[in-house]
Amino acid sequence: MIDLNLLKALDALLDERNVTRAAQRLSLTQPAVSAMLTRLRESFGDPLFVRTQRGIVPTERALELAEPLKRILADVESMLQPPSFDPAVADLTLTIAATDYALQAVVVPFLSALRQHAPGIRTVILPVRHERLYEQLQRGDIDLALITPDTTPPDLHARRLFDERYVCVMRDGHPDASKKSLSLDRFCSLDHALVSYNGGSLTGVTDEALARVGRVRRVTVSVTSFLVLPEILRSSDLIAVVPSRLATQAEGLAIFSPPVDIPGFTKTVAWHERTHHAPGHRWVRALLTQTCESMS
Repeated sequence: MIDLNLLKALDALLDERNVTRAAQRLSLTQPAVSAMLTRLRESFGDPLFVRTQRGIVPTERALELAEPLKRILADVESMLQPPSFDPAVADLTLTIAATDYALQAVVVPFLSALRQHAPGIRTVILPVRHERLYEQLQRGDIDLALITPDTTPPDLHARRLFDERYVCVMRDGHPDASKKSLSLDRFCSLDHALVSYNGGSLTGVTDEALARVGRVRRVTVSVTSFLVLPEILRSSDLIAVVPSRLATQAEGLAIFSPPVDIPGFTKTVAWHERTHHAPGHRWVRALLTQTCESMS
């Protein structure tokens, strides 16, 4: 197999018909180009150039090589250039793994932006399976994962999207909805609903925060999805502590700051090296980041 640099040298020699000028064009020394010419002669089994008083003259074999050589070098140059990406005509399938929260807080507004800028991109949304996440990204089963820093497997690329905080919500007609704030005593005395991703749990981050100040609350409803929680609250006197981005999107709910300090969380997007340099995926990640920033 012939060295690509030798082909570049042959192209320069055919254009310049002079070893010195060819060397200058290639940013090489004259002896280096002469040595490359020797190797070219051995590879093609032909002198390729004959010396004259005015320089070098290509042989018939060298002239036959000139046109296909230009095409080969142009193809190689094109191959090495970053492929262009036009979102308006893009035709690809994007697979995103998202939690129930991220589906509503991130995916919904992102899909709206995606439809505006790249209507040809098809999107598949799958649930996050933390135990298989790295394998799924590596195999190409998913392209992006909307998770948190503490659940991001090592060796993945990740980017912060936003920081989230918790708020307390209840229906607009709740007996406490007209108050400016909710005391800790009142907060603990009310019946609460919470979301348990794994199902069945009656405790969460709010209970951990209350335990740090020696208090407890009464959780009477536990569901596995944020999507059903607003309807439960609107039809009862239950209250709940939820991420603020979900609360602001739900209608008919009053929003309060919790009377106890509840640490928030950071939402990130993670991806594998497999798609790190792909222009289409880079564009998608940029749009995702812009969409989240516009909602902050």
